Formats: sequence, structure tokens, C-alpha cells
Amino acid sequence: MSFQIRQATILDLDTLAPLFDGYRQFYGQPADLARAHAFLAERVHQHESLILLARDEHGEGLGFTQLYPLFSSVRTVRTWLLNDLFVVSSARRQGVGAGLLDAAAEQARALGAASLSLSTALDNAPAQALYESMGW
Repeated sequence: MSFQIRQATILDLDTLAPLFDGYRQFYGQPADLARAHAFLAERVHQHESLILLARDEHGEGLGFTQLYPLFSSVRTVRTWLLNDLFVVSSARRQGVGAGLLDAAAEQARALGAASLSLSTALDNAPAQALYESMGW
């Protein structure tokens, strides 16, 4: 599968919001596309997160990851939390998730992060397998 990953902007919200809504539904939240769109718009406008979007060769959204900036007071450094990662079911097991993880690590390094951390639900075995296979 051919795909491209880049940092999302406000112009990507119509593609990104359904993916984010799917992510929220995966974690048991009711579908609410308007809420998903508004939440992402606020994150982008306030520069509160970094969102990477994977698209196929036709521009269709395949997945995303969202990173939030954090700080370590003891180490006096910036760190990042990879809080969200989602790939549509039709694109799973085709390298999109791994590509998003690689792109997230690359972005964090480029921004001078001292570390990048993530976590997932205990019962999300496919995500855990992906993270462990990539050395997380």
C-alpha cells in the first residue's frame, strides 16, 4: 500500500475528524463527528498538539497519531506523549501504523525531545504487538 505521512494542518480537519471519531469509538465513546472536529480544531488553533496524518495516493485518510508536549521538571527538558494512534481497519497490517510511529519519533527528535512515551489499553493486543515489534 502506498501512503504519505505529514503534519496535519487546519485544512486537514475534514479528513482527520472522521478518523479521530473512529478512534474515540474504538475506546467506547459514542460517535460524535462535530465534537471530534471541534476538539481537533482547538488543539490545532491553540498549538497544543502535533498531529500526523497518513493518506493514500488518492488523498483518503488512513490513520493519524497525535502527540502532546510535556515537560520533565527534574530533567528540565521537553518530552512528548504519543497519546493517540489510529489506523482504519482497511489499512491495518499494511505498514501505516509503523509509519506513523516512525514519523512521530522523527518529529519528536527534530523538535529536541528528550523522550517520547506512549501507552495503550491493556486489552489492545494488536497495538501492543506493534509497539513491542518496533522496540517500544
